[in-house]
Amino acid sequence: MAEDLKIRVGAGLGTGTAPEEFGAAVDLLEQAGVDSLWLPEAVYSPRIDPVVGLTHALARASKLKVGTGVMVLPGRDPVLVAKQLASLAALAPKRVLPVFGLKPARDAELPLFPVPQGRRAAVFDESLLLIKALLEQEEVTFEGEFFRVEGAGLGLRPVKRLDLWLGGKAPGALRRVGRLADGWLASFLTPEEARAGREAIQKAAAEADREVEADHFGISLIVAEDGIPDELAASVAARSDADPSRLIAGSWRAARDLVAEYIDAGLSKFVLYPAGPEPIERFVENFAEHAVPLQN
Repeated sequence: MAEDLKIRVGAGLGTGTAPEEFGAAVDLLEQAGVDSLWLPEAVYSPRIDPVVGLTHALARASKLKVGTGVMVLPGRDPVLVAKQLASLAALAPKRVLPVFGLKPARDAELPLFPVPQGRRAAVFDESLLLIKALLEQEEVTFEGEFFRVEGAGLGLRPVKRLDLWLGGKAPGALRRVGRLADGWLASFLTPEEARAGREAIQKAAAEADREVEADHFGISLIVAEDGIPDELAASVAARSDADPSRLIAGSWRAARDLVAEYIDAGLSKFVLYPAGPEPIERFVENFAEHAVPLQN
């Protein structure tokens, strides 16, 4: 199975990348032939907003794809999200890679994405269905529990159908990917857990009489250049019982080994993030040497 998969490796920027360095980082990634840049949602942090960063990077580069890894959907108006995606896809065809999540990684940011109490998953499902309809149909009439649209259209649709991927690893999240999404971008899963997640998604897709393409399964992976820092290992231990070395690469060699295991588990799309304030020049140099050759 792995031999037939199209392996692609993208890059994320570390928290140490200052806003004034963002443009130069995009240039470096483009020049190094990196497949894609990924921008996570972290409101209370120095990170650039994913939609703003997506727009800037796509305008600055000509080949680099840019994705959200991941962007919170429930709590946003899905019609406006669809318009943003359609606009970006029109301005940068085939280079927009949206990935949505249920909630922010930090609990402190949860109030920024308000939904009715206990209904976040239901809002997520309905938002995703409405976005898909608006991106694929000239005129949409939609009446759901949370959103209503009557005879509306965005006025533009992507030339190539825009794939909508989801994050998440809870059983409900995996079923949602299988039922509604085009792909899966996981994080902090061992290769064994990633395999189980992929299989659960494919089972849910089959039960919904649909299919998630075989090369639409991926994972984000942190790479620590000189061993996993204690603080990072402790943070991972708080969310998983797994050995941190099965979730974080302690070197570029370890990253290559883990990617090989994920490929054996049926994953083919990877996003590598630096573990610390590593200079972007050094990260891109290492990425070009160790990660780009993994692609086929």
